[in-house]
Amino acid sequence: MTTIADARSDSARKIPPAAGDTARTIQNIRRLIWLYLALLIFEGALRKWIVPQLSAPLLIVRDPIAILIYLLALRARVFPFNSYVVSLIVIALLSWAAGVIVLSQYVAMKTVLLITAYGVRCNFLHLPLIFIIPAVMDLEDVKRVGWWTIVGMIPMALLMAWQFSASPDSFINTVAGGEGVQLGAGGGKIRPPGPFSFISGAVYYLSATAAFMLHAVLAKLPYRTWLLTAAGGGLFIGMAVSGSRSTVLAVGVVVGSLGLIALVRPALVGRSGRYIVLAAIVLWLISYLPVFQQGLGILSDRFAEGAAENEGMMVHGLFSRVAGGFIEGVQVMTRAPLGGFGLGVGTNGGANFLVGHAEFLLAENEWSRILLESGPILGAAFLFWRCAITFRVGRLAYRQLIHGNTLPLFLFSAAFFVLLEGPFGQPTSLGFAVVLAGLSLAARDHQDDETETWEEPENKTAPLIARRSVYAERLHGNSRHEYQPSQ
Repeated sequence: MTTIADARSDSARKIPPAAGDTARTIQNIRRLIWLYLALLIFEGALRKWIVPQLSAPLLIVRDPIAILIYLLALRARVFPFNSYVVSLIVIALLSWAAGVIVLSQYVAMKTVLLITAYGVRCNFLHLPLIFIIPAVMDLEDVKRVGWWTIVGMIPMALLMAWQFSASPDSFINTVAGGEGVQLGAGGGKIRPPGPFSFISGAVYYLSATAAFMLHAVLAKLPYRTWLLTAAGGGLFIGMAVSGSRSTVLAVGVVVGSLGLIALVRPALVGRSGRYIVLAAIVLWLISYLPVFQQGLGILSDRFAEGAAENEGMMVHGLFSRVAGGFIEGVQVMTRAPLGGFGLGVGTNGGANFLVGHAEFLLAENEWSRILLESGPILGAAFLFWRCAITFRVGRLAYRQLIHGNTLPLFLFSAAFFVLLEGPFGQPTSLGFAVVLAGLSLAARDHQDDETETWEEPENKTAPLIARRSVYAERLHGNSRHEYQPSQ
């Protein structure tokens, strides 16, 4: 069976392509993943500014892409029938059936099917992509994603600064669908979401940018100094004007992973001396910008308010913010019905089918929503699944760090919170959880020779399914062997 850590290049050499068909199919899957990434970044812009009349349908614009990827993955024999995907399918079917049984007692069957289908879509539909991304992409592909992410940070910062400076009711701060306003940051300013629908998208993008930039510095990738300088300045500006403590926390977790790197591979951190000086100079220069000063002042006020709510202890306030979601989720288990209130009821889309408008009918907290929707048994099973896959991706990232490859760890740091407790009912959060986890796995280098199997194959002499055909290896190069971490 296909697993995350199948021997990639070895299996590719064992299985010849069938007249190039497999290679072409894998190449098409790769193109669709790039399309998925592009829509993840720009679907908010489409919903807010370009085709706002299609705001609701665009919420699920990436769903057909994901389904098409699955069909092509089955055709190319790279669909991941591992224990994680199989158990996810079982939990999805049982949760769907329980939701239908519970809701059919109170709501018309047509509405029941719409609500539960949307629940399946939010909780389960996109998650197999986590395993398909590393099946068809490699370290060099992830580096290309990183380069474009770093480049995109420059216009992202300019857009966020513009949104922060503009009035809350200006066109640039339009909410998707035209109803309501963006979240406020204080002082008459909003939390600028960039091209995304809400600030959460900017939070994930900035943390991903930090991950790719830190790896570029430690791995000495051949990026122009002006690009890293401009993107770094954009990252500082984006954080300052975000008005979001979550942004600081998310980027802080990525930067904090440098501590683990310093313990495991201290020589890697020793390379970054001149970039630390450069970052300090950039920060000093942009500190004179009025928009940076104003944004930083509002952000400081928000941290001060949080500290005041926690008896002056800022660190305690941040810990409570992080741990509160887990604690609240455990507490609701005692009041959740055995079969839950119905899969999808707790999402905004499900609420729209049920009561005619989007709202949180059960809980805003993700763990609470899942437990109240699916009950203490199936809900806990899905939460355990999320914990398990988070742990496994983190374990593989740590193993890569031992071999000198820091990119999986940085990406895992950016993915950690959204994968573990991010609101999957929100399309942007779901998309970033899938993409960041998948890219963390795809960024693994072939230096890691230990085969990590989720389950023992019944026939150990059977050939492994190729992740990439011989034709594809010739076309794209054996890039996995090109990465040579410094000792």
